[in-house]
Amino acid sequence: MNKQSCNMTNWTTSPSPHTRNGIRQNSLPPKDSRLNPKTSLIVAFSFAVLLLIFSTPSATAQEFVAPQGDVVSRDVREMYDRGLAYLVSTQTDDGTWASSGERGAGTTGLGLLALLASGEDPNFGPYRTPIRKAVQHLIKTQSDSTGYMGPSMYHHGFALLALSEAYGAVDETDLWAGSSDAVNRSIAETLELGVRCALTSQKSNPLGAWRYSPRTRDADTSVSGAVLMGLLAARNAGIEVPDENVDRAIKYFTSMTGGNGIVGYSGGLGGFGESIARSSIACLVYSIAGRKDLKQYEATKSYLINNLSESSSWPEYSRYYQAQALFQADIDAWEKWNRSLVRKLKSAQKEDGSFQGDLGPANSTSMGLLALALNYRFLPIYER
Repeated sequence: MNKQSCNMTNWTTSPSPHTRNGIRQNSLPPKDSRLNPKTSLIVAFSFAVLLLIFSTPSATAQEFVAPQGDVVSRDVREMYDRGLAYLVSTQTDDGTWASSGERGAGTTGLGLLALLASGEDPNFGPYRTPIRKAVQHLIKTQSDSTGYMGPSMYHHGFALLALSEAYGAVDETDLWAGSSDAVNRSIAETLELGVRCALTSQKSNPLGAWRYSPRTRDADTSVSGAVLMGLLAARNAGIEVPDENVDRAIKYFTSMTGGNGIVGYSGGLGGFGESIARSSIACLVYSIAGRKDLKQYEATKSYLINNLSESSSWPEYSRYYQAQALFQADIDAWEKWNRSLVRKLKSAQKEDGSFQGDLGPANSTSMGLLALALNYRFLPIYER
């Protein structure tokens, strides 16, 4: 367990009121199939008929919701499947990815998100085992007393995001079947404890945001974006996240956003110059938090639409946020940018299905796939 704490207080948790037997009532695709948007309407109709004929009440029944989106190109499908094959083949026995010193809850979370975003049924599909191993790893990584999932708040934020997307999709009734080191904590309880950790860290920070350590008193927009997106995803999943905490974090982002849409890194505007990644992060959190009324949102949106080129530094990290921000802000701009992204990633993908980058093969592959995943739009956080 991680020893670094968000607070020395021991917390107790209780199941969320949005759960039944610790499992969120949410949507699942039909068993043993990926709902390619091209056939989703046919499948949705057929599944609805079957439900009317055969369904019986169940404590863990999931409401079916057909995905949205246009036809996904063959190039995207093939790249995605090859990338997932790489992630599955390199996942460690304990459920994470450990190449190039990447090991941590955030790396596990990104891999889990990429698997979930494929649209394959997480309980009966081909990725059932790696999905379960990743969920188990995140639950076991969490500090029992503080809820921290390290080794930094970066990792904590991505872990929160991944568990929020898994919550309600992954059937927990047999999550620990065959495991010799099961943890008596559900996904709901893990999320609630993780949210409390993030909120406790924010409370002690005079800027109302986050940096690498949960006890730090300064902040930056990169780490804060990861944590805030985790909190927003948890709220979307039904976990309580007070509006005042979201508002305080958004206030930090507005203070770091210039009138031209350029977003500072830390210590005020202009830190480290222009960054497509930081402008994308700010634009995205404004969108997901429901604050498109802000002038800072309009500024970052305009900046991104007028700068559709790719970042030369940490491109995989920038793509991950740029894809989501453009998709939420302007679907036409996203479609134009996405066509270019598909061409670049097709030429960049390695023989083994990985994408190489500054963040190492596991993180770079997961982020590359998640930039492509907007073509599928299976994850709740991708909804517009």
